[in-house]
Amino acid sequence: MKRLLAALLLLAPVLVQAQDVAEPQDYRMDSYRGPVPESLAGATVVDDDAAYALWKTGAVAFIDVLPRAPKPENLPEGTIWREKKRLSIPDAVWLPNVGYGAIADSTHAYFRENLIATTDDDTDHPVLFFCLAGCWMSWNAAKRALEYGYTRVFWYPDGSDGWDFANYPLEEIEPAE
Repeated sequence: MKRLLAALLLLAPVLVQAQDVAEPQDYRMDSYRGPVPESLAGATVVDDDAAYALWKTGAVAFIDVLPRAPKPENLPEGTIWREKKRLSIPDAVWLPNVGYGAIADSTHAYFRENLIATTDDDTDHPVLFFCLAGCWMSWNAAKRALEYGYTRVFWYPDGSDGWDFANYPLEEIEPAE
């Protein structure tokens, strides 16, 4: 019961605003948490069980795009800064900050270099993008991968929240260099 209550509280912003969301023509540029569309042209949208089945094959690259909070500037001397731990889908590659609507050239390069490394430079290699439930970051990243020429793109809108709720395993991961 506690797990169900925790999941409902976590998804409350998404559930309260549940509505049909039209797929935009371009990237989502703000308000990244909220209802997401049911589709992404050119990609295959998967639910928890389908994502798990793809993960079990070991043939799909799972890409976590949860943003990483920057270290605050001007911390008082002696302040200890601890990065927030990321519990994610096992063996996922964490590429933080690539899901914003507008990204810097250096972030494009980081995203492309890591996709190339993860897929052995094979744009037909299947890739699955996720973040948290009701997060546009994964939608934007999947759309961007399609524009980079990737042909087998999966989008998992429930992300690590849905994965955890389905009782699938999680592990702590670190951002890719």
